[in-house]
Amino acid sequence: MALTLPRHRRQAVPDIDSTNAAAQVADRYSKEDKDEKDRRQHEKGLRWQLPFLALGLLRHMSASSNIIHDCDEVFNYWEPLHYLLYKSGFQSWEYSSEFALRSYLYLLFHMLLAGPTSWFYKDEKVQVFYKVRLFLGLISTITETVLVVALSRKYGKRLATYALAMLCLTSGCFFSSTSFLPSTFSMYAVTLSSALFLLEKYASAVSVAATGVLIGWPFSILVFLPVTIYSLIKGSFKKVFLSGLITSISVIALSVYADYYYYGKWTSSIFNLLKYNVLGGGESHLYGVESATFYLRNGFNNFNFSFILALLFVAFLPITWKKYTPDLLVVVSPIYVWLAFMSLQPHKEERFLYPIYTLICVAATAVIDSFPDIFRDRFSNEESLTVKVAKVLRPVFLGLILCASHSRTFSLLHGYSGPLVIYKHLEHHEDAGPGSVLCVGSEWHRYPSSFFIPSYVNEVRWVNDGFGGLLPFPFNSTLGGTAAAPFYFNNKNKASDMQYLHDIDACTLFVELDLGRPHPHRGRDLSKWETLAAVHYLDREISPAIYRSFFIPYIWHQKNVFGLYKLLRKIPQSSVGQG
Repeated sequence: MALTLPRHRRQAVPDIDSTNAAAQVADRYSKEDKDEKDRRQHEKGLRWQLPFLALGLLRHMSASSNIIHDCDEVFNYWEPLHYLLYKSGFQSWEYSSEFALRSYLYLLFHMLLAGPTSWFYKDEKVQVFYKVRLFLGLISTITETVLVVALSRKYGKRLATYALAMLCLTSGCFFSSTSFLPSTFSMYAVTLSSALFLLEKYASAVSVAATGVLIGWPFSILVFLPVTIYSLIKGSFKKVFLSGLITSISVIALSVYADYYYYGKWTSSIFNLLKYNVLGGGESHLYGVESATFYLRNGFNNFNFSFILALLFVAFLPITWKKYTPDLLVVVSPIYVWLAFMSLQPHKEERFLYPIYTLICVAATAVIDSFPDIFRDRFSNEESLTVKVAKVLRPVFLGLILCASHSRTFSLLHGYSGPLVIYKHLEHHEDAGPGSVLCVGSEWHRYPSSFFIPSYVNEVRWVNDGFGGLLPFPFNSTLGGTAAAPFYFNNKNKASDMQYLHDIDACTLFVELDLGRPHPHRGRDLSKWETLAAVHYLDREISPAIYRSFFIPYIWHQKNVFGLYKLLRKIPQSSVGQG
């Protein structure tokens, strides 16, 4: 019997050459794919250098030339900051420790730069003013740069470039970016939080949102809600929630301690503000009531047709649903929420819209970028004439918006910069003598802050020219400074008998606006007053709306009516007698 051995199948010897070739092909393809992916990512994403430089240049221009748009910016922020630096300045009733509505933590944030700057520019307070503005412009530049980069990575270079152009040149962003206001700080936070959300940094987005609400403006919480809620849904709920909670607790603790240190008692300006306006039946209507269309008109003034396009973002969603939902819809949705909420409030101010200004730019550019999509859905051929025309119209329409915005910006700067120019002239008239008294009448609301008052002026006093409301008083160190609760303050906007200087003869210098109206102006009495400086100031009441709103070379000067913003000096009686 023959012995049979099991037969073993010989393993196939791999073809080394073919294996190596396949590996090389695979490596080559993977490397090419990676290079192609990197190339596409590079083409799609906008680098940070261009937006940073462009925004930085425009924000520097804003810091240098911006006018002061609201007296609240002066009396609620510039003046208290001046007091913290120099122990002099005006105090509004909101800073009385009896009411304690304003946060000192917000001021301390700006003291990070203002403090060292005041040491460096010891005798040049105006320099401190403009350096703080540059600081605000830098924050705006950084937050908006992050937003532009986030848009470019998410939606491509074109949309990001359009957004960059609008952020740089629209009047609303130009003026709001360097305003010393909590609503501006909330705008910074909204911008950065939205950018972090688009970059899928959900925990950071919520932390920034909490900071914007608690250091900036508590009511802006409505603007942050969509991004916050969706961040909790899309991100790790525990991580995002804890990030927001820890940030909130930390900021509240710092705010309470800052308020305790300056108000001299345990209190919370955040809670006091909410209590006054919500729980306490705040009487903001005492400071002016506007119609429900105020913000629509104001939005058009600051953004012209881009504001209309931003409102049309939702109307374009049936066409752009796949492209912009849900992320971009979440980012721009606060526009509608905030406009609806603020329009219901009786007291309205332009600055109340600041938190959504950058979102208006984003929504408008998204609509412009989608122009060809309107026709691409209708026509199967992407290269149809209609689509090509729509593509050409995108930059054309954007250019028209930016030209109108630039014209609006120039009109405001040229028409209403008189107060800043006149107060700067004070530093050239030290011959008025130490202990001089600067008086201001009906132009108290355009007072640009004590940063413009040189050392030879001993005090600034208000003169009664018919205003019946409560005016700010100087901080009173003898009563406790920031911890004082002066008896002359109230929350009913009732004037105090002590707020005016009744002896006009005590005035050394006087600032007034002469619009040529029938009522008397002190500067016309040449026997008592001499004009030291005068600049043109646009008379908005009798200038045609279209010409005063937009700067058109040559025509703007011809069609508008101007008054004179004056700095006057009282003529010594001895000089009058000798004359």
